[in-house]
Amino acid sequence: MREIIRKQICDNIDDNLNYIKILMKNNSDVVYRNITLKGTRLTLIYIDGMTDRSLLNEFVIKSIMGFEKSNSDDNLESFISASDFKAIDSLETAINLVLSGDSLLLVDGKVEVYIIASRSWVNRGVSEPRGESGLRGPLDGFTESVRFNTALIRRRIRDTRLVMESKSIGTRSKTDCAIMYIEDIIDPEIVKEVNERLDKINIDAILDSGYIEQLIEDNKWSIFPQIQSTEKPDVIASALYEGRVAIIVDNSPYVLLAPTVFANFFQCADDYYLNFLQGMYSRVLRYLSVFITTMLPALYIAITTYNSSIIPSKLSYSIAHSRESVPFPSIVETLVMEISLQLVVEAILRTPKVISSTIGIVGGLIIGQAAVTAGIVSPFMIIIISLTTLTSLTTPNISLNTSFRYIRLGMIIASHFMGLYGILVIFILVLLHLCNLKSFGISYLAPLNTFRTNDFKDYIFRAPLTKMKKRPEFMNTQDKYRQS
Repeated sequence: MREIIRKQICDNIDDNLNYIKILMKNNSDVVYRNITLKGTRLTLIYIDGMTDRSLLNEFVIKSIMGFEKSNSDDNLESFISASDFKAIDSLETAINLVLSGDSLLLVDGKVEVYIIASRSWVNRGVSEPRGESGLRGPLDGFTESVRFNTALIRRRIRDTRLVMESKSIGTRSKTDCAIMYIEDIIDPEIVKEVNERLDKINIDAILDSGYIEQLIEDNKWSIFPQIQSTEKPDVIASALYEGRVAIIVDNSPYVLLAPTVFANFFQCADDYYLNFLQGMYSRVLRYLSVFITTMLPALYIAITTYNSSIIPSKLSYSIAHSRESVPFPSIVETLVMEISLQLVVEAILRTPKVISSTIGIVGGLIIGQAAVTAGIVSPFMIIIISLTTLTSLTTPNISLNTSFRYIRLGMIIASHFMGLYGILVIFILVLLHLCNLKSFGISYLAPLNTFRTNDFKDYIFRAPLTKMKKRPEFMNTQDKYRQS
């Protein structure tokens, strides 16, 4: 049966202490340090491994002992030299803070308790993001500590109007979360909507920001990600300047951004750090890659099955000649290679890094060559699947890459039954879905369907920074201009 934490604090230290011991029974890492101060009993409670013991020894216990030897009539609070020492009147809040790494000081005869900020646990140091490499720009990435992450953002936005609101989500895990935004830029309705969705979450544990992402997105059944996640603090800072909200979750190195539109997934930090022509060229390649990775296998099936007349005769003969020894129809050939390659990618992700490169070589070269030699697939199919895989990796966001994988599979099946018409049907259905999709009230296809000229300066093509004077208009920001 679940224990209910009472909120009131008794003036008898034994009542409070016994209740806390019952609540935290069978926990050998909970430390109780009993102290007698001028006839008054005190108990210091903390969790070993989550608390900075040197801080408690130097600035709390020594201060208490100094108070014991002094003849001062001042309160105990005036002698505690810890930087963050406060009194609270809720036992429920106090216990939650202890479970987060703070220390609790009980004083006999008082109907309030004291909290010492003494959190200290093992953290991974700030390092380069693993999934978002670039040619230029900062190399620091987020860690699993919510405080480290907020500090990395504040380092880039030294503005008093940067707001950080803290929340605790998860009825059992009580995971620390924070939302950050720039008060005089963001649309207040977006902040209100984000807070409402976070407050509605009722789950026992939040173990990663991926939980939050799934619980607050608009359409739970959509294959497209409606919230962007990133490991790069500079990306978060840039998004906050555009009027978006960052959601930081403790124990996760991935920070969420909302609202998110389709175009955000094609924007890289490199696009803005390099010359605008270089950034524009890279971005155009990404959009072209989307077309190739989603449609190329389906086009191959449609051409070899129904619509061979749309390609030159010599190429048609060459494709037919390469498939003479293949005993399967085009769709079977395509699905075999598609599934095989995805298995290789999955194996590389799940195996230790020491042997992952070996698996890539074995899967990509040996198996592919053996399949061609055995007559299971044609050389054309190897080229097509290789191109499809390469172009899928140019997408900066792994979640969007997975979405294109689903679309590619749908187009492969549709092209087998209807040829080019099947590809067109799937394309129209996907486009209709994207037109109806929203992220926190913002159209997912913005600025494509908002027809605001200013927003197209940072869409498929990127204008020089001197020409990008306004923030995105579809975000409805309060401060419209980023430069005069």
